[in-house]
Amino acid sequence: MQLLDGKKIAQEIKEEIAAEVLKIKGRGRKAPHLAAILVGDDGASQTYVNSKVKSCEEVGFKSTLIKLKKDITQNELITQINLLNNDDSVDGFIVQLPLPKHINEERILLSIAPEKDVDGFHPVNVGRMTLNMPGYIPATPKGILEIIKRYKIETEGKHCVIIGRSNIVGLPMSILMARKGYPGNSTVTLCHSKTRNLSEETLKADIIIAALGQKEFLKANMVKKGAVVIDVGITRIEDKTRKSGYRLLGDVDFEEVSKKCSYITPVPGGIGIMTVVSLLQNTLSAAKEEYYEKTLRFSVDEDFLP
Repeated sequence: MQLLDGKKIAQEIKEEIAAEVLKIKGRGRKAPHLAAILVGDDGASQTYVNSKVKSCEEVGFKSTLIKLKKDITQNELITQINLLNNDDSVDGFIVQLPLPKHINEERILLSIAPEKDVDGFHPVNVGRMTLNMPGYIPATPKGILEIIKRYKIETEGKHCVIIGRSNIVGLPMSILMARKGYPGNSTVTLCHSKTRNLSEETLKADIIIAALGQKEFLKANMVKKGAVVIDVGITRIEDKTRKSGYRLLGDVDFEEVSKKCSYITPVPGGIGIMTVVSLLQNTLSAAKEEYYEKTLRFSVDEDFLP
């Protein structure tokens, strides 16, 4: 068994990005600028955004964190988004999810200009991904692809089973693993809560991507020998023996499954940290105008907004 070390790969990518930023600044251009909007005071969201800000500093990006009160109105939030959409000094930005219940997340995502949507959630970017066109791939799936590429895991002709069908991970991964090219050209089975006899599907898999959000769901008796196992899930459980008071578990029973598979990602230190560096990669692409022209603006008819 070989560990798919996300921490190691993330550091390699950060060094590559930092070198690219130095070249950009050496040509007299400004450093890439990533902004983040944080609504409310959710602890997990705050921690995640802080890690993004820290990573920006490490690679030489400029970062801006915009904190808004949890009782902000939807229209006020959209006004803030429009300011960032039209701010040429900002290359890309994110709106940290989840949002308070009184705000329609779909409406907010549609308000973000696709050329600045470095989270890759806007329908325009999802469409480009589906059609295998250049664009921003959602950060977690992009991180999974990077892990696969850098460890040279073979995907062509392999049977890939994905557990979980979220818009953030499961559905995009089913598209990406089936696309022409590498990583891709796999035969994909997308499993979810309504899948019958799930073990029958996972036991046929050469590659398993677990992204359902249930701690230690995938057991050794569900995995064939030599399979590649990628664990996307993170669940925080209480642990009074630790200074933090908690520990993190993935969707995979690591102790059991690691004895049977060929490659496996740990939790923590696997896909989670890759999500942040993937966001940096997307922001670098935005700064270099690789996918969109800076003057490109999309409008959505108000009648079609939820």
